[in-house]
Amino acid sequence: MERLPSELDPSKFRSLSEVYDYIGAEHGDLNAYSCFGRALTYAEWDVLAERFASYLHHVAGLKPGDRIAIQLPNLLQFPVALLGAVKAGLVVVNTNPLYTAHEMAHQFKDSEVKAIVILDSFCAKLEGIIDETKIEKVIVSDLGDLQPTPRRLLLNAAAKFVKRAVPRYKLPGSVKFIDCIAFQGPKLPGDLKKGADDDVALILYTGGTTGFAKGAMLSHNNLIANMMQLRSRCLTVIADKVENIAAPLPLYHSYAFLLHCLAMPYAGNHNLLIPNPRDLESVVALFAKYPVSGFVGINSLYLALLQNEKFRALDFSSTRFCGAGGMPMSTSVARQWHELTGVEIFEGYGLTECSPVVSVNMPGKVRLGTVGQLVPETEIKVVDEDNNAVSPGERGEAWIRGPQVMLGYWVQEQASRDSITEDGWFKTGDYVEVSDDGYITIVDRKKDMILVSGFNVFPNEIEDWVDHHPDVLESAAIGVPDDRTGERIKLFVVSKSGQEPTDSIVKHCKEGLTAYKIPREIVYVEDLPKSIIGKILRRELK
Repeated sequence: MERLPSELDPSKFRSLSEVYDYIGAEHGDLNAYSCFGRALTYAEWDVLAERFASYLHHVAGLKPGDRIAIQLPNLLQFPVALLGAVKAGLVVVNTNPLYTAHEMAHQFKDSEVKAIVILDSFCAKLEGIIDETKIEKVIVSDLGDLQPTPRRLLLNAAAKFVKRAVPRYKLPGSVKFIDCIAFQGPKLPGDLKKGADDDVALILYTGGTTGFAKGAMLSHNNLIANMMQLRSRCLTVIADKVENIAAPLPLYHSYAFLLHCLAMPYAGNHNLLIPNPRDLESVVALFAKYPVSGFVGINSLYLALLQNEKFRALDFSSTRFCGAGGMPMSTSVARQWHELTGVEIFEGYGLTECSPVVSVNMPGKVRLGTVGQLVPETEIKVVDEDNNAVSPGERGEAWIRGPQVMLGYWVQEQASRDSITEDGWFKTGDYVEVSDDGYITIVDRKKDMILVSGFNVFPNEIEDWVDHHPDVLESAAIGVPDDRTGERIKLFVVSKSGQEPTDSIVKHCKEGLTAYKIPREIVYVEDLPKSIIGKILRRELK
């Protein structure tokens, strides 16, 4: 098993608080985050977070170990709220801003959050379910908070009166985030316990695309170790203190959180926050304004950018790092991206339960169609249906062991026991193949597998082949009941031309897929249902 180099030893920090103390002392004058044109230095970030922490402790009455939810898009308010919570010794619960009221109610009740930092646009949903929760303090942020006064007023007015993005709400006793970070009261007690080692630092809820969302408990050790594991794979192309790293993935997402709230701050780099990655014009404008060194995206974002003529016309000479995770990367898209930018996409593999990074392709060693090799101090075991280890090159479920594996699921003891063995192996539910030299290929999610006449069919394999068809923009395959074969394959296609080239697609499939893998039904749609990060939601297709 590969070890981390001594300079990346996670044991030199016991807690996230110690990591952030180091970051503030090391990088104070450098820009930490930018959004809407406003840059926040590491020193300014620390000051604002200290004030917020003091408010949480002295005014809100929150005690170390209490849970606080953060329901914000990629705004400057997010890292300030996060660091303030860490300084106050709280457990952070990241929350998808686009949750429905029902989903919010489940998560807040499950984690028993006592406070929430929430964008005003989502407050109407909170109003409807807050009485079902234990939330005692609601802290409301407006879109333009932390921007210079003229821009702040303009952004807030546009959100409320032009875009009408802020429905009316009533939350008695709520306070404004901007007032909280202006708090000038007593400092935090010097002996305040801020958590350490195997204490829970962060609760991240699984996406719920394959079932009921559960809260993965990530410790201080989990997150610090995974930060160092990721750094060990990026150091050859990402320098410290000089890079502009775009942040299109939402910070509540495990990969984006690790990269932009830990790894890049630890390196002293500049995080360029993108509030809405689906607004491609804003993404293009950011790339045009800054010499962007790199970013982490997902297949659908890369595909959308490749289709954007303004983006294609940009200068990519400063770009050296492009990562991918969260959903399978199409080899066709990866090749097109390399042709356009000259930069390889370093696809990786991770799970919320693993903080999240498990493996990644390394610069100069990219093998398309794989998610690279394990990060240091991580083990993988591939098992069959009877939990017996299989030989290299054979398919099976991936079990992962390493310092980044979660403590377990919040208040879900049985689910925790079912998912983590007594000797520390986490059962991922993902089917993989591992080559002799350690490259991992994700075959598919266990629960997405289609059973056709007794044969296992993996949707990703079909989709990757179909996406190479010249008139296919993207696709999704599902299994539907069939009296003869048990299940048959139904394919959903977004056509580039708007035509329906069924015969051509079937012919293409016959050229690269075994007969039982060929779709028996093809449906053309304008777009595919996706999560906030762009992951295709097969469960919504019928």
